[in-house]
Formats: sequence, C-alpha cells, structure tokens
Amino acid sequence: MDALRAVAILGVVLGHWMVSAIVSDPYLPSTLHGESPLSYIPQFAPASWFLQTLGLFFFAGGYAAARSRRRAKADPTRTREGHRARWARVPRLGARYHRLVRPLLLFAAVWVPALLLLDAIDAPARTQHVVTSLVTHPLWFLPVYLALVALTTPLIKLVARWGLWSILPAICVVGITDGLRANGLPLGWKIAVTVIGWSVPYLLGIAMAENRLPRYAGAGLLALGGTAGALLVLVVGYPASAVGVPGDRWSNLDPPSLFTVSLAFAQLGVFLLLRARLAGPLRRPRLARTVTLLNRTAMELFCWHQTAMLLVVFAGLLVGRHLPGLLDTPDGRWLLHRLVWVPLFLLTLAGLVAVFHRASPRHPPTGEVGRAGRVGDDTETSTERGALPSRGA
Repeated sequence: MDALRAVAILGVVLGHWMVSAIVSDPYLPSTLHGESPLSYIPQFAPASWFLQTLGLFFFAGGYAAARSRRRAKADPTRTREGHRARWARVPRLGARYHRLVRPLLLFAAVWVPALLLLDAIDAPARTQHVVTSLVTHPLWFLPVYLALVALTTPLIKLVARWGLWSILPAICVVGITDGLRANGLPLGWKIAVTVIGWSVPYLLGIAMAENRLPRYAGAGLLALGGTAGALLVLVVGYPASAVGVPGDRWSNLDPPSLFTVSLAFAQLGVFLLLRARLAGPLRRPRLARTVTLLNRTAMELFCWHQTAMLLVVFAGLLVGRHLPGLLDTPDGRWLLHRLVWVPLFLLTLAGLVAVFHRASPRHPPTGEVGRAGRVGDDTETSTERGALPSRGA
C-alpha cells in the first residue's frame, strides 16, 4: 500500500508541474499569468489520466483508516511506544489531524507573509493572482480528506452492512450533479459533492481493509471504469481531460464527475491486478527505502511542490524570459521543453522538503518505521502514522 501512495504522490506532483504553465507578458516580463497546455495541445489530454491519481490517495486513506480503527478497537490502550497510559485511550484522530495540520501551518507561516510582500511591493495583480492560485488551490484536498477521516466509523459500518453496494448512493449523487452542471452549481453543493464523490474510492479502501473486495474486483473495476470512461467521453460528451482545462464544458474535478469516478475505478483495477506481482520486487531494499521516504515526507511534498516550481520560474525571470518550457506560451513543443525543467524542479523540491521536514513533528521510532516501511507488509502503513493518504497526488 505504501508503494501505491508513493506512485500517487509522484503523479500529483508531476501532474501539477506538467499542466501548470506560467506565462510572462512579452512587454512586461514581471507580469505573469497562468495557462493550461491542454488548451493548446488537447491531444495530450489522455496523459492526464495517468497523472491525476487522487483516487489512489483516497483509496489508500480509507484502507489505512479502517486498519487503524481495527487495531485500536482490539487494543484501545495501545500507544506507539507500547505503553499503557490514561491518555492512550484518547482516539488517534486528533493526533492524526495534528500531524497533518502542523506542516500546513509552517507552509502558511512562509506564504502568508510572502503574499503580503508581493502586495506591498505593488507586484502586478495578475502575478499575485497566479502565485496565490498555484500555492493555495492544491490545498482543497486536505479538508476533504480530513472530513472523510472523521466519517470513517459510520463509513465502516456502511461497508459492513452493504459491502460494495455502499458506493452506489455516492455514485448516484455524482451522476445527478453532472446533469445539473449546465445550470451552475451552488458553492455549498459543490463542496458537499466533492466529499461525496471522493468517498467512493475511500469506501473501496475500507472494503479492502475489511476483506469485502472479491477476487475479481481488479478485473471488474478496470473493465467498468474503462468502459464507462470511454462512453462518457465519446458518447455523452464529457471532457477528455482528468483535470480542469479552460474552454471545456466543465472540469471533471470541480466537483468530481462520473468520469473522475470511472478513472479511479480503472486505476484501482490496475493496482489490484498488479499488486501481488509487484510485492516481491518492491521489497528490494533500495526501492523500499525510496517508497518509505516518499511516504514519510508526503505532507512536505504536497505543500511545497508548487513553491519549488515558482522558485525556478522567478529565477528564470532574472535570467531572461525566453526560456522554452518555463515562461513561454504552452503550445507546440512546450510539453517536451517542460520535461527538461522537471529535474530542476525536483532538486529544488528536495531542498525545501529537507528544510521543512525537520521542522515538522518527529516521526515514529525507528523500529515502527522500519516495520511499516516494508512495502509488502500491510500490517501498518504510513497513513496510519499520520501522513496523507499515504499521502495527498
């Protein structure tokens, strides 16, 4: 499960870097605005199917939450150190929230003054808008995940009673919402449907933890998701991109559409089909350490990956705006040029993670991390220790 979350976090990071173009005004280089390369190169929309991995996040989150609850129910006084203490009876939910919120507070401590500084120096309004958008929009994921964590107990009961049928009401709500999109959706309804829509993979994760997924679940989810997704795009007319693209009829993510649910089904189907075959290779020490590192630094990766890209962009402004793949219009060969910048983004992100990970709460003792870090061992996972549904893209 740790390997699945590692793939998901890499998908989110790379996905944001590949679909977030920052364009410099040819006459006022310091004036920046955002564009989507998929508006100029729509034939690359299928690439977003591999980079939008939020369904994997929520699946892993549901699985981890259910496993954690099962262990807590078996031994409610169990603590990380193995001691028995009065405070050990306090539910682990608050501790998990703390470990998620602390890195977010560090992020805010940096970016709130930074955004105020941009305003104080009279940075162009469009520049302020694109910077604010890039660093804040990805954070929608956290309150949705925390809401589902808070609802874990009733969701487990729902799965225990109805099995896989428990996802049907949520799918119906998403479908009804899709039918109403043309008339516009109230903000409150969009927020509610976002939680409801992502509860589908979360419930599937719970079902796996509770041994309610049948053997054929992988093949079934892949067939159902692939068929439904193709019909929605080719027959019904849903946008082909898994992420929002200016000019599309709507965004498949705002709130999640039936296409997004279908994509999650297909991705999870592939995971379930390959899981047993990959367990052995993923136990190799070097790869296992990489997976463990990605899981342990998930919150920092999530919070700071757009900042890493912005730092490179700002450095590019100092060098000159004619830098293909960095500050130019995202057309033609832009995606190929963008790939050249990805290693620099990664290097910058590694530096940020190294700094802010040390400032985050300490992780479990070495023994527990080592046990949880074994990719093939599902007895304890990084999510259960407080990472994102890990963590969360």
